[in-house]
Amino acid sequence: MSDTDQAFAGSIPKLYDTLLVPLIFEAYAADFADLVAASKPRVVLETAAGSGVVTRMLAPRLGAEACYVVTDLNQPMLDYAASRQGADERIAWRQADALHLPFPDATFDVVCCQFGAMFFPDRAAGHAEARRVLKPGGRFVLSVWDRIEENVFADLVTDAVATVFPHDPPRFLARTPHGYHDLALIREDLRRAGFTDVAIETCAKSGRPTPAREVAMAYCQGTPLRNEIEARDAKLLEFATERAAEAIANHHGAELVCGKMQAHVIVAAG
Repeated sequence: MSDTDQAFAGSIPKLYDTLLVPLIFEAYAADFADLVAASKPRVVLETAAGSGVVTRMLAPRLGAEACYVVTDLNQPMLDYAASRQGADERIAWRQADALHLPFPDATFDVVCCQFGAMFFPDRAAGHAEARRVLKPGGRFVLSVWDRIEENVFADLVTDAVATVFPHDPPRFLARTPHGYHDLALIREDLRRAGFTDVAIETCAKSGRPTPAREVAMAYCQGTPLRNEIEARDAKLLEFATERAAEAIANHHGAELVCGKMQAHVIVAAG
């Protein structure tokens, strides 16, 4: 994993939330929030919360007496998430590394992490931390993207941007967001973390219809793919974005487009 893969700063948080979240994350967030809330937890920890799409979905589903701790490694993303959330005394915002959680053992009924574990430098260690802070009988609910070939827009954008930098193609999307999809590896990492009961469902969805140009903007300028492009040649950011938009338009049209996406939703206990 590159050092830039976790760098969500500058204009990235806003573009991520306004473009990428409606495009791909919202479709999963409501079901994910229902899954977390199903056991009526009183004390919930969210790790790698990003710009807060799950937080906005989950908070209304929790009881009036619930305590909901929302964390992210990246302070700008956490600040942006907090700015989008209405006043809620049940929610505590805290910068935290999911691999070194600043909470006592056996604190939470549920730990949840939507599309964050792929960014952990040591996924098994992150899962072990989740288990450490869970109460006996608690659940770890997480989701990760399936391989990039099952996620149409990410695949098209990766290939298009590679044509701009053929000798050193940016591989952020394939390497990190879509780099933790092997079910056998996921199960083994969770077993190593101490979980004995693991259920995995693979879910395909279609994102919100979006203009091709906005899809390209979402990926090229609203994720750390931007960091990779700018590290090669900052002057080519707009050109790379246009290449991605053209690739999407060639396959799906330039107006409102939808593309298949696929993820693994996991509940671990024991």
